[in-house]
Amino acid sequence: MSEKKMTSSRRHHLKSLVLGIAKGIMAKEVAQVKVDKEKYLSENCPPLSMPGSIQELQELCKKLHQQIDSADEERYDLESKVGKASKEIEDLKIKVVDLQGKFKKPALKKVRLSADQMLQALLGSKHKVSLDLRSNLKQVKKEVKEEAADVGDWRKNVEDKAGMDGRKKMFEGEA
Repeated sequence: MSEKKMTSSRRHHLKSLVLGIAKGIMAKEVAQVKVDKEKYLSENCPPLSMPGSIQELQELCKKLHQQIDSADEERYDLESKVGKASKEIEDLKIKVVDLQGKFKKPALKKVRLSADQMLQALLGSKHKVSLDLRSNLKQVKKEVKEEAADVGDWRKNVEDKAGMDGRKKMFEGEA
């Protein structure tokens, strides 16, 4: 049973519909957050009335400081709860990975790349490097070893080297 492929125009149309719906949902969420914020502020933060005397102003400051302290305590408690929960989540994630077993490495495909393509992949397309190995080689001149100039009778040379005296002469002659 073969599935029919969706045409690009149909796919584009559906994508635009989904995006339109999502845009509407997001606008509603933003409006709801605004309403919730106003509601919270009206419940927890009554409108500020500025007192006329210094005594009333000091009492207001003390009251505000007490509210700030209670809000800080609540914030600290919530932060510690969140910290504990995130630590527990990390521990559970580690347990899940351990229970699943070791991660199996996927079999990698062999890819044939030329040296130029490999350098381009490693260095990026900015660097233009050509790898012509022959141009990078040094030119080496062949040196011909010259034989000893006094090539005499070979039989005499062999007789001199024969025996222990000849061996001693060989080593002394090299040094």
